[in-house]
Amino acid sequence: MKKIEHIGIAVKDLEAGNDLYEKLLGVAHYKIEEVASEGVRTSFFQSGPNKIELLEATTEDGPIAKFLEKKGEGIHHIAFAVDNIVEEMERLKKEGFILLNEKPKKGADNKLVAFVHPKTAGGVLVELCQEINNLQ
Repeated sequence: MKKIEHIGIAVKDLEAGNDLYEKLLGVAHYKIEEVASEGVRTSFFQSGPNKIELLEATTEDGPIAKFLEKKGEGIHHIAFAVDNIVEEMERLKKEGFILLNEKPKKGADNKLVAFVHPKTAGGVLVELCQEINNLQ
């Protein structure tokens, strides 16, 4: 893993979240994107080298809706940039981690993504991200 790619934060209302984080970070979001397969609408902020992804549920039965119902607004996941997502997934499986995806899938912000189950990662949902333009 190269670096923390972003921190994902679940919000009930994306516009209210955008207003809050624009004030907090002192910068405007640079992208809003819907990932229909995940039932989520996202908004990204860049603050120096750091990125924040706000996540709003677009369906009542999607993972973000379930998270919000169970835990409320707050940190949802930590994403790590990787050079080769398939190799990293294999490495993690060999180390005993349970992955929530058999294969990488298209995520937001031009990334291939896969998730590590929080039960095997100290209670933290870990996302692996590979830039689609950086496929090996």
